[in-house]
Amino acid sequence: MTAPSTALDAALGTVLGSAVGDALGAPFEFGPEGAFTARFPTPGYGGEMCGGGGWDPGEATDDTQMAVLVGESLLQHDGLELPDIFRRFQQWAAADPKDIGLQTEAVLGSGDPWDLAAALHFQVSQRAAGNGSLMRAATSAVYFAPHGRTVTMTAARRLAALTHGDRAAWEGTALFHELIRVALDGRDPLTAIPEALDFVHPDHRARYATVLAPDWHPDQATEFNGAVWPCLGSAVWALRTTDSYEAAVRAAIDLGGDTDTVAAVTGGLAGAVYGADAIPERWSEPLHVPLPGSGERVLRAPELADLARRLAQ
Repeated sequence: MTAPSTALDAALGTVLGSAVGDALGAPFEFGPEGAFTARFPTPGYGGEMCGGGGWDPGEATDDTQMAVLVGESLLQHDGLELPDIFRRFQQWAAADPKDIGLQTEAVLGSGDPWDLAAALHFQVSQRAAGNGSLMRAATSAVYFAPHGRTVTMTAARRLAALTHGDRAAWEGTALFHELIRVALDGRDPLTAIPEALDFVHPDHRARYATVLAPDWHPDQATEFNGAVWPCLGSAVWALRTTDSYEAAVRAAIDLGGDTDTVAAVTGGLAGAVYGADAIPERWSEPLHVPLPGSGERVLRAPELADLARRLAQ
């Protein structure tokens, strides 16, 4: 495992790595296992940013779009301003993005206040443990990493609760924040998992301990990887069983299912571990992030790198 040269390189790797994984996995969403390797059997050959399924080559999805909105709000307000983030989410959702999670769409369009909408939705639906808060956490993980475990895990929970009323989503997002914090501190996040689990809510600790265990495999998942805990577990498995950013993201996409989000979470973790320099240029060069509701802005890799740089300061 080759570590990034600096904490800044790891931060850039987190944000860029998540976005690249998102765009790379999007065309394979809900496809079968092994589809990526079947189409691109030789690593490093090229052409993998192929587009498809309604996505242009290199186009990032709602995962990265929402992460950018979170990051820009954190910078503008010099910290967590939850009503502003919720408003940005609403403005984005109203601009008809290509993809938006069903639950996220329901919460943002409910007309309920920012601090009640997710909880009220959960009271009725009892279904709010999707990976929609985990998928957008790369930017906030970088921003809060310097502030320590308690601050970053608490911020993750509060951000998740904007759209997800189930604490399972809060705890998965908090774990991701903590693993990124450890990686940006120059340590191996895999070795930090047992200690991180001690800070998970007791009601949810066991399910995360199961999917983050060294001997767990995504084939053992009892839920679709669109749920938050198998999604995080799959990303950690991909990181644990490979030895490079490229190999980790390939492994994540080959799992099938919710490939854009699993690859985004994997890409964030692997980017933090291996650094931005480990992300293949043939993947980052075509990357672009349209921002519906934001004046037709489109961010590319240099703009994402600048965002990450400012978040890490």
